[in-house]
Parts: sequence; C-alpha cells; structure tokens
Amino acid sequence: MRKLLAPLALIGLLVSCGSDKKDAVPATEAPMSSEAPMETDAPMDEATDIVAVASGNEDFSTLVAAVAAAGLVETLQGEGPFTVFAPTNEAFAALPAGLVDKLLLPENKDLLVKILTYHVVSGKVMAADVTAGEVPTVEGQSITVTTEGGVQVNGANVVATDIEASNGVIHVIDAVILPPDVDPSAL
Repeated sequence: MRKLLAPLALIGLLVSCGSDKKDAVPATEAPMSSEAPMETDAPMDEATDIVAVASGNEDFSTLVAAVAAAGLVETLQGEGPFTVFAPTNEAFAALPAGLVDKLLLPENKDLLVKILTYHVVSGKVMAADVTAGEVPTVEGQSITVTTEGGVQVNGANVVATDIEASNGVIHVIDAVILPPDVDPSAL
C-alpha cells in the first residue's frame, strides 16, 4: 500500500474551504522524490478521504492532532480536491521546543488554522504536474516551489509524492512551513 501523508492532506482539506482552482501548481519535469511513498493502514478506495488516510498512518499523528485542535476535520473530509504538503511527526518535532503544545491550545486556534491551511493548495496536483514558482495556498499567501536538485516547498524537501485520497493528493515534506507573517517566537 502507499504510505499516505494524510496529516498534511488534512490540512489541505481544511484549507479547501471552497477554492476551485484546479491548476494552482504549474507542471515540472523534475521528480519530487526518489523515495517510495509512505504506507498507511487505511485501505485506498473511493471512500478514503485525506483525514482517513492520515489517521491510518502513525507518522502523521501530530498533524492529525493539529487538524482536530484546529476544528478542520470536517473540512478535510470535504469534497476537495486538495493538494496537501504534509509534514511528518519528525517535521513537527523539529519546531522550537514547546511550540506544538502552544499551537494546540484553544487560544491559538486561529494561528493553528493559518499554519495548517498554508500547507494546502486547491486542486489535485500530481508530482508530474509540478513546476517551480509561486503558488497560492488556501490560507491566502503563496508558497515557493523549487525544482532544482529535487522539489522543495519553501525550503522543505518533498520526500514522498502522489499519495492519493478520494478528495485529493498528499505530498510529504520534511519540515513544517510557516506563513511569512507568522513569528513562532511570539507565542
């Protein structure tokens, strides 16, 4: 089975909130990753949404917890389609000490939603269709996609690609990306 990066996918679904741009990311000739896709315990069929895929993979337990704390579960179970750049538990662990715990507090819900939706773009963009450039996110600000020496999103490496869900696709990244106007030291 493919290892689904549902946690970020969940973020993507959360951010989907109605944008219908299907081709938000340009095509690319550069492969996103040479690594095999991650596996999940969730069966891949028409009823497997991004949240289900992410929940079936222990590598995304932090992302799944963040999606729940942000109140984005139902959004990510929505129709989509979404492209989610999903960070792993290791990516969340690399954030400054205590930041994840602070983000999960109810008083920081709006900031958490902002960060999670920054990982999502509208439409289903497969690895073969990615090109370098600025890409608008569901959050509203753009991410920078580069393709030289492997695909990166705001400097985070894409380590697994094309994890399909019934409502979009997940690409796994090795770092949490933050919108330019978010200062983690302010928490």
